[in-house]
Amino acid sequence: MPSVLVPTARRRAAAAIVTAALLVPLSACGGSDSKDSGAESGASATGVPKANLTVLAAASLTDVFKTAGAAYEKEHPGTKVTFSFAGSQELAAQVKQGAPADALVTADTKTMDGLTSDTGTPEIIAKNRLVIATGEGNPDRITGLKDLADTKLKVVLAAPEVPVGRYSRQVLDAQKITVKPVSEEPNVRAVLSKVELGEADAGIVYKTDAAGAADKVDAVEIPDAQNAIADYPAATLKTSKHAAAAAAFVAWLSGPEAQKILLAAGFQKP
Repeated sequence: MPSVLVPTARRRAAAAIVTAALLVPLSACGGSDSKDSGAESGASATGVPKANLTVLAAASLTDVFKTAGAAYEKEHPGTKVTFSFAGSQELAAQVKQGAPADALVTADTKTMDGLTSDTGTPEIIAKNRLVIATGEGNPDRITGLKDLADTKLKVVLAAPEVPVGRYSRQVLDAQKITVKPVSEEPNVRAVLSKVELGEADAGIVYKTDAAGAADKVDAVEIPDAQNAIADYPAATLKTSKHAAAAAAFVAWLSGPEAQKILLAAGFQKP
């Protein structure tokens, strides 16, 4: 019996050594995959890496991007899109300060052009135009830009460094209309809020913002010849830790699904 047991034990030991040797490279490969995936743990069914994306976006995109974000997440299971909304000038400052984010969408090309060292190549995803927001029912019977010069009216504008504030002054100056705003706000949503709350009689906002508050304000159209068109460029941020996923989201914004959502909200085609 001992002469049989000794060879058998040796064979078992040898087999164990061979098995262990085969498992070592397999384990090493598995560890490497886990490390490389990081936050982008694999790809969705669309082939786009999964990731938690942070997108800095102009305040006027607040409502439509919530819808767009939900649609994107549905199309790309495992990916979550979180938006941070503010005036474009505030977003630019955040980028310059190194805020952790993956993509940026502004309400003008001027702001985006000032960030060429921080972004990828931008692409226009939508356009917008201005309207005059008044209290519900337009109690002051405002018919156009010239009425905003009435000193009896409380008119509010966005600050000059804000895209919508710059556009507002552009159209007023072109018509040689002087307006003394009772306040200058940090973004278009703040302008709209002043009118909604009755703290201002009128304010110049984007058409889409007034449309989103149609139950609280009226919108007075500004003729094309007197109006300004806002471009919305989108770009990835060079500091993104999810470069492929961020690029996929920015590209999606120009695609048919996102464009359908933007058009439904009142934005114009790029």
